[in-house]
Amino acid sequence: MTLTFSALVARESDGAITLTTETLDDTALPAGEVLVRVEYSSVNYKDALAVTPRGGVVREYPIVPGIDVAGEVVSSDSPAFAPGDRVVAHGYDIGTARHGGYAEYARVPSDQVVKLTTLTPAEAATVGTAGFTAAMSVQALLDRGLTPGDGPVLVTGASGGVGSVSVDLLAAAGFEVVASTGKADAHDLLTSLGASEVIGRLPADPDAKPRPLGKARWASAVDCVGGATLADVLSTVQYGGAVAASGLTGGAALNTTVLPFILRGVDLLGIDSVQLPIEKRRALWQRIETDLRPRHLDSLTREVPVQDVAAVLDMIRGGGQTGRTLVRVADAF
Repeated sequence: MTLTFSALVARESDGAITLTTETLDDTALPAGEVLVRVEYSSVNYKDALAVTPRGGVVREYPIVPGIDVAGEVVSSDSPAFAPGDRVVAHGYDIGTARHGGYAEYARVPSDQVVKLTTLTPAEAATVGTAGFTAAMSVQALLDRGLTPGDGPVLVTGASGGVGSVSVDLLAAAGFEVVASTGKADAHDLLTSLGASEVIGRLPADPDAKPRPLGKARWASAVDCVGGATLADVLSTVQYGGAVAASGLTGGAALNTTVLPFILRGVDLLGIDSVQLPIEKRRALWQRIETDLRPRHLDSLTREVPVQDVAAVLDMIRGGGQTGRTLVRVADAF
């Protein structure tokens, strides 16, 4: 029997991208061993790029966006999954080269699926790619030996999805967290997540010439911005510190020198959640379900039905997103 379902489909025409509700059937779904009834997805910067002309993340249209998929297994050709399992899938080419989470059903290769144990699909989608990237960033700093006694840890782009969860996780681990944001209305939220101090965007003077080395201020940092912000952070990290970098909203270019690396022994840790091998991905999700579980998901998240997601994507493109946005897919079309 053919399965029909509703989906948000992005199509490109004459240099513009439209996002409309369409009825698809299972022949439109890509190959994979696990069929998931999608209950929730979320909104990430990459989702906004997927519906932006020349956004650089979608290989070919039409596409169902939504890089996060969370729901219940309907059928599986893999012995690792059974109908009724609660699962999450993200990264790889989900929502960019294969249909993603803004549809009632998704088909995913079994080696891209994570079985949930304590988190619900709603909670897993709330964490989503952004929260997972935050957990990767914090884990990278902890694995490198960072301890609360080393001093303050900076989080840039702290009001965004990755930044806000990073603040939450670091504060829960006992760190003194300094949150950097350009949004004055996000200060109360960041303080409630555990930030001991909230400062403005870095560098403080965006027109100033970058300094090879500045005054050492931070034991380490989670950078979600890139560009001039990352250059400024690298120049002000203490001796032996590290920066976990995952963002480029501030630009992909990095105007810096080797001095932070050869005079202060600073490490630049690249964080990529897209191609992370599945066993490492599953291991980190186990930690997210236990000791790296965000404490304040409810307070940093708002929920929208999938039909309203286009407005949220527009807001992200305009830099207006704060925290996380959970997208309800089940029974929302």
